[in-house]
Amino acid sequence: MAHRDIAQAFFEACETGKGWEICKKWCDEAATFSCQAYALAETKTLAAYCDWMRGLLTPVPDGRYVLTAFALDEERQTAVATAEFHGTQTGDGGPVRPTGKTVVSDYAYVMRFEGRKIAHMTKIWNDVQALRGLGWA
Repeated sequence: MAHRDIAQAFFEACETGKGWEICKKWCDEAATFSCQAYALAETKTLAAYCDWMRGLLTPVPDGRYVLTAFALDEERQTAVATAEFHGTQTGDGGPVRPTGKTVVSDYAYVMRFEGRKIAHMTKIWNDVQALRGLGWA
């Protein structure tokens, strides 16, 4: 499987809430994660992030993405996906009771490979805008 195919399969599985159990087949077991957003400041592994995304779909059950761009830099063994997250908080499990508020939030995944596995992912995301949109901040 080519890097592009691996990154696209991982992105799809992660963004649809499949969790680490499914996503790990495309990743190094010790894959790391970083994001300069308060909501994910303590999330240091890709496993934890994949499970966080799965959990997000409880309070935001209609959560979905719209892919806006996808690129592969073979020289640096890095794939980049940009997307919009769309969703409405109608489910329980968020930091507040369901607000019925809808959000559209831009973000990017930067996935770095080692061999045929994703070894590190950086998420670029404005969590304050997203959380305010949902009525959580």
